[in-house]
Amino acid sequence: MTHDLGQRTIPAPYALPVAFAMFLAVGTVAAGLHGRLPAAGVLIACAAVAGVSSFAAGPVAAVLLAGIGWLTAVGFSRPPYAQLRPTGPFAVHAAVVVGVAALAGAGLGLVFRWYCRRLRLASMGTYTGMRIGRWVAGGGRPVPDAELPGGTPAEEGAIDARRRLAGVLLAAAGLPLITVALAAWRPHLDLADDLLIYLVAVVTITVLGGFWPAVLAAVAASLLLNWFFTEPLHTFTIAEPRNLLALLLFVTVAVAVSSVVHLAARRAIQAARAREEAASLLELAQTVLGGADSPAAVLDHLTRTQGGQAELQERVGGRWVRAASSGVQGSLPAATRIDIRSDLTLLVTGQAPSATPALLAGYAAQAAAALDRERLRTQAAQAEALAEGNRMRTALLAAVSHDLRTPLASIKASVSSLRQTDVEWSEEDQADLLATIEQNADRLDALIGNLLDMSRLHTGSLQPFLRPTAIDEVAPVAVGGLDDVRLEMAVPDGFPLVLADPGLLERVLANLFSNALRYSPPGRPPELRAELDGRAVLLEVVDHGPGVPDEQKERIFEPFTRIGDRHPGVGLGLAVAKGFAEAMGGRISAADTPGGGLTVSVVLPVASEDKSALDAAGS
Repeated sequence: MTHDLGQRTIPAPYALPVAFAMFLAVGTVAAGLHGRLPAAGVLIACAAVAGVSSFAAGPVAAVLLAGIGWLTAVGFSRPPYAQLRPTGPFAVHAAVVVGVAALAGAGLGLVFRWYCRRLRLASMGTYTGMRIGRWVAGGGRPVPDAELPGGTPAEEGAIDARRRLAGVLLAAAGLPLITVALAAWRPHLDLADDLLIYLVAVVTITVLGGFWPAVLAAVAASLLLNWFFTEPLHTFTIAEPRNLLALLLFVTVAVAVSSVVHLAARRAIQAARAREEAASLLELAQTVLGGADSPAAVLDHLTRTQGGQAELQERVGGRWVRAASSGVQGSLPAATRIDIRSDLTLLVTGQAPSATPALLAGYAAQAAAALDRERLRTQAAQAEALAEGNRMRTALLAAVSHDLRTPLASIKASVSSLRQTDVEWSEEDQADLLATIEQNADRLDALIGNLLDMSRLHTGSLQPFLRPTAIDEVAPVAVGGLDDVRLEMAVPDGFPLVLADPGLLERVLANLFSNALRYSPPGRPPELRAELDGRAVLLEVVDHGPGVPDEQKERIFEPFTRIGDRHPGVGLGLAVAKGFAEAMGGRISAADTPGGGLTVSVVLPVASEDKSALDAAGS
């Protein structure tokens, strides 16, 4: 509660009408008691009202409060009441007492608010909301200043300085003209008419310039009315009590009406700014929901719509480091700082006047949330990569525990048999044992090669070197590494070159041939077909085996996936072929072979350099 009291003054549009009403109440009570309230009591009451109101409203309003308090004390101190006597010892004493009370109240109010502000800043360490302050350029540290949403109500949405100046100029030019016109029409008008005309002028000045120009106009109008239109003329003495009461009521009503008009105008301005803030934040939310969900994107949106520079800083290791920025060249100069939390702050400078503290607070919150989401996405990706790695390792251990052990056991058994000295092996038996060793060594070589290839794909270390490559040169090399191969190749003469890495393409074809041979029935070898499909080359490896169900055609390209266990292997061949094909900019898919079996298709781009081959193929 102390913090709330010390944060701001009571706005003058609220304080002045209430204080003026209290002065009128003091005068009314004094006149109603008919002398039973002494002059000292009236003076003390006026001084108390002036002091308390100045304490709450601030030093600017204290001057006007002191003047109205002095008029009340002088006019209602003794009978005849409501008759102004601006000279004499009591008028001087009243001016001194009321003036000192108003100034003392304003001074105590300043000291009280300063002390409460110090207490608030001292407790900022436990404050959980956002705060706004200044950033010392090059100092590397924030200097707390005030809390969001910052500023007094008079500062939030108040009429700008240009309109206030226009109101003052209108009062300076309009009131003398009105006075001249009314003086010329004095025989046809009475004081009530003059008061109403001046009141209309004051309200007009309020609509244009706001509250303080209207207050100055009301005071100036009351002085003009006193000088030119109340008896005795051309003096500030008021002979008729009702005229003094009319002038006091005029000032009070003028200030009250000006307060209402000013507050309504300010509310309209605040509503317009709130609408602009809501539209800006809605646009930001649409941008974030549209995919630009990063701190840099949020700051870019802020600088694009509000101008200036923005930088999101994070406290790491006792130092403030840049987490994201927009429009910042080098180090940020002295800027406004918005603390989001103890380790995160937003620095902004050079924004448009429409960038209110509340709007900047919204951007700060969005930037912090975007930073947190970005880090959560990174952590999720890392966790997913770790989970994938664990899954790969688990599947690898499960697969190779059998497929590595079986050929190794066969090799060891064959070698141990050949090394036995108590058994006489025939040449045919020795040839069988050596063939078994060679066959299982080839199996180990192929298995380890696929494991290494999958490791390169998984770690992202594969860098293909693409160049024009001939299919009829790579396919025989791929077939050459396989035993007992019967493969039919249908590659037309003069077939265009493909844009591929020859080594990777060889591994793709070798794995596809190996898979097709494994499932091809005797007497029906697999086939390799090459066709030109527009600007791409279609390679098809066709087998006539049992085929693959439709729901499994996508899964066969996943690592360690085996459809049935009739043939040995760890299920890496097709996964490696798919990874290498995609690394070269191609794609791979599986479809049923007419009459039964599986056809694996590889699509690769045509090498644009071989235009003559393309022309020949097209003709």
